[in-house]
Amino acid sequence: MSEYTTAQTQILSFIEARFPQASIETGQDIFSLGYINSLFAMELVMFIEKTFGLTIPNDELRIDNFRTVEAMADLVARRSVPVSVD
Repeated sequence: MSEYTTAQTQILSFIEARFPQASIETGQDIFSLGYINSLFAMELVMFIEKTFGLTIPNDELRIDNFRTVEAMADLVARRSVPVSVD
């Protein structure tokens, strides 16, 4: 399983644990489904930072980065890439 797929699985599991009645696909807009409020959005940010050992900078705290499980996995992948120092 790739790191991207693992990230999707972990994020989806976190959301489904909070909303067991939900049936969410990785590409579905979780905001339009009505599951996400501002408090849970912050919980998602904290979960992603803790689970993946990341700090999400303010400029990445955009709704589009958290709209779908795929978008959140993309964010994890972007923030996980080591930055080379020349």
